[in-house]
Amino acid sequence: MEFEFFIGIDVSKNELDFSVQQGKYFLFHKEIANDPQVIGTLLKELCKLQGFSMNNAVFCMEHTGIYSNHLLSCLYNKKGNVCLESATQIKKSLGNLRGKNDKVDSMRIATYAYKNREDLRLWSPRREEVQELSHLASTRSRLIKAKKMLKTPLKEYGTFVKRKVSKKNTGLCNKALGGIEASLEHVEKAIMDIINADPELKRLFVLVTSVVGIGKVTAIQLIVTTNEFKDINNAKSYACYAGLVPYLEESGVFKGKGRVSHMANKKVKTLLHMAALVAIQYNDELRLYYERKVNIEKKNKMSVINAVRNKLVQRIFSCVNQNRKYEKNYLKLVA
Repeated sequence: MEFEFFIGIDVSKNELDFSVQQGKYFLFHKEIANDPQVIGTLLKELCKLQGFSMNNAVFCMEHTGIYSNHLLSCLYNKKGNVCLESATQIKKSLGNLRGKNDKVDSMRIATYAYKNREDLRLWSPRREEVQELSHLASTRSRLIKAKKMLKTPLKEYGTFVKRKVSKKNTGLCNKALGGIEASLEHVEKAIMDIINADPELKRLFVLVTSVVGIGKVTAIQLIVTTNEFKDINNAKSYACYAGLVPYLEESGVFKGKGRVSHMANKKVKTLLHMAALVAIQYNDELRLYYERKVNIEKKNKMSVINAVRNKLVQRIFSCVNQNRKYEKNYLKLVA
C-alpha cells in the first residue's frame, strides 16, 4: 500500500506522544493520555486533516507490551494500518543518535516509517484465545519464578544456618509456597481448558507435542510466538528468531567461526535447549546422532546440541505444515 501520512507514536504507561508527518514533512507533535476515550478524540482530529484518511495513513510504534493495548484496540476498531517494530530495529536503522525524549522518539519513529514505507509489515491482532493463552503462560512463568525465589534460600538455610532458625523460616513460608502451588495448578488447568475448548489450538498442540522432547510448556510458547504458525510458518525463520542459526563473520583474510546471534527470544531458546536434552535421551535417532558427532567426530557438545535444537524445530514445522503427527519410523514415499 502507498501511504501519505506517517504517524510515529512513543508509548508509555501514562502518555502517548504522536508525531505526524505528511510524506517527509513534519506537521505537528501532540502528547495525550494513554486512555481509550482520549485516543478516540485524537483520531477524530486527525481525520479532519486535509487529505487524511485511515487508508492512506500508517501508525508506527515500538513493542511495549500491554501499555499499547488501548491504542491498538482503538486503531483496530477504526481499521487503521499499524506497524509494530522492535526498538532496536528503529534505533539501528537511523544511524548515530544523540539524546532522547518522548517527543524526539516519536519523531524518529515517524521518520523510520517514512524511510521504510515500502518494507513495512502491517500488524494484525492475535485471536483472543491466543492472547489469553499468552497472558496465562506469562503468569505461570512469574509464579514459578516466585516459587524459586522462596525455595532456594530456604534450602540453603538447611546447610548453613542453625536448624532452629531454618525450621522457623520454612514454617513461615509454607503457607505462601502452598498458595503459589495452588495458583500454579489453577493456571495450568486454565491453560489446558483454553486449548481443549478451541479446535485449532488443540490441533496444533497435539501436532507439536507429538515430536519427542517437546513438552506442554514449549508447545504453548511455540504456538504463541508464531501466532498459531501464521506469522512465522517455516523452520528456518523460527530458528533465526530463537537464536539457533550460526552466522559467519568474515572480512578479508579473516575467517571467523559461525556463531549464533544474541538477538533472539532467549526464553524460547532455553526451552528448546531443554527439549533437545530430553530428545537426545529418549529418541534413538538423535541419541546416535549426538554420540557420533561428539564421540567420533569430536565436535563441540554445544554445537551438536544446537544442531539437535534445529532438527526439533524442523520436525515441528514439518508436522504442522503437513498436518500430521510426528512418525518415528517415517518413510518418504517415492513416486
